[in-house]
Amino acid sequence: MVERLGSYLLGWKGYYRLAQTPRVWRALDEWLRHRLRAIQLKQWKRGKTQFRELRAQGAGVAVARRVAANSGCWWRNSGKQLNSVLNLAWFDRLGLPRLS
Repeated sequence: MVERLGSYLLGWKGYYRLAQTPRVWRALDEWLRHRLRAIQLKQWKRGKTQFRELRAQGAGVAVARRVAANSGCWWRNSGKQLNSVLNLAWFDRLGLPRLS
């Protein structure tokens, strides 16, 4: 999904590069990463799987436990706890281009 999305993002960035709207780009970039974190949590489905995968990504026990305990709240968890685990470096490793 990141590969397909990356081509769209590069196209948007190329088409709108002359627009002077850095706040809009930053907000869109933040929302997009928030949404991708939520999708990743949703794909992990169960709390045990979320805990195991977050620990594998380098999350602390406390953070992984809090996220796994709230396994049904993907959007809320992706906005708070996961920013330290699934950060910009994680998205860079996936190959997602930055808009801002």
